[in-house]
Amino acid sequence: MLSLLSSVNKVVVLLVAVLVTTPLTLSREWGEEEGVTFGQLGKDVTLTCAGVSLGATVDWRWNGAHMLPEDSVVQQGQLLLSRATLSSEGTYSCHNTDGLLLSSLVLRLGRVPEVPSVSCRAPNYDNFSCFWASSVETFLPTKYISTYRKKPLTEDEKQRSQPSDVGLCTQDPAHPLSCTVMQAQFWSSYRMNVTEVNPLGSSFRLLDITMQAIIKPDPPEGLRVEPVPLAPRRLRVSWEYPSTWPRELHFQLKFRLQYRPIISSSWSVVETTNLSEVITDAFIGLEHVVQVSAKDFLDAGSWSEWSPEVWGAPAIGQTMAPSEVATAAVKPEGPAEEPSLAPNNAPVGHSDSTEKVAVLASLGVFAFFVLAAILGFAFLMWVRVKKHGKEATKHHDLLAAAIHMKALPKAQIL
Repeated sequence: MLSLLSSVNKVVVLLVAVLVTTPLTLSREWGEEEGVTFGQLGKDVTLTCAGVSLGATVDWRWNGAHMLPEDSVVQQGQLLLSRATLSSEGTYSCHNTDGLLLSSLVLRLGRVPEVPSVSCRAPNYDNFSCFWASSVETFLPTKYISTYRKKPLTEDEKQRSQPSDVGLCTQDPAHPLSCTVMQAQFWSSYRMNVTEVNPLGSSFRLLDITMQAIIKPDPPEGLRVEPVPLAPRRLRVSWEYPSTWPRELHFQLKFRLQYRPIISSSWSVVETTNLSEVITDAFIGLEHVVQVSAKDFLDAGSWSEWSPEVWGAPAIGQTMAPSEVATAAVKPEGPAEEPSLAPNNAPVGHSDSTEKVAVLASLGVFAFFVLAAILGFAFLMWVRVKKHGKEATKHHDLLAAAIHMKALPKAQIL
């Protein structure tokens, strides 16, 4: 594999050297017919009459006419086009003094490629794709050579480097300007090489990537927005994992849900690890726009693109008085009912259980205070009764003593 790639690189280098120094007249490999010559825009282009010695007298014609492009001159039988422009393209033919055709060619003009822009993305941990675009419009047929090399992380790995660590990044004709590396290794780094080649030259871009940094899942699929029966302010939203993401226990996704009523441009955003959520602050009777995106559960890489918009409206139900429904349906004046621009990290789907817990806690606190008040009152009553009992006993004892003394003879008393 290494020797094959080395041979390919040598051929490309030699080909590029030829293309830079001379026009290319044999152009079958570029999808052109024979006799096409390529020249560089803004440069002087010299056309030679094939089969005629230098200095011979020839008559040049452009697209069958004797009129030649502006700033062109014939020197020693050759046609010189000064600072050629796209308007100078066409069919050129040379004739002898009798008007007999000697040879002809088609001139195409363009630019040498510049360094292409390249980016890579991994829709999962099994493979990744790279995408590129030309940095300049060359006006010429262009080919791309895409290769990769796995970068060793340690000196020991460098010594154990395998031929499989170098290969071609597979290009799919159905998806031009991109290639895919299959069976990539999650903890590895790669160096991508994308080379742009046209008949005038070549240019390449080297890009170092790691799988963790380029993870970007595809948007979640199957987004559904459904009303909740008899709940005019609730919407149930559900979705599925993207089909390109394998459902494995150690590679989970988290999700970001955004929604807004159609009358507002501000989004409310919540994060969740569930595949469904319940919106509890929907506007009564209004359509809502909902989208969802995904990201690696451990925050590797970046968020996916938003899924396509899905619309839904809450159910029309009478769970409150008609006057209250009419009042709630009016757009509130204060900002409390407006969707928040700031992310709300509390999952909306758990508001029911939170409300129940709050109610139960309130009831428990109220019962505690009531019980404490009853016990306190009972204690005070007990203390009062006991004190009163002691006082009654003391009074009874004094009264008995007085009666006893009254009953004794005076002499005994004295």
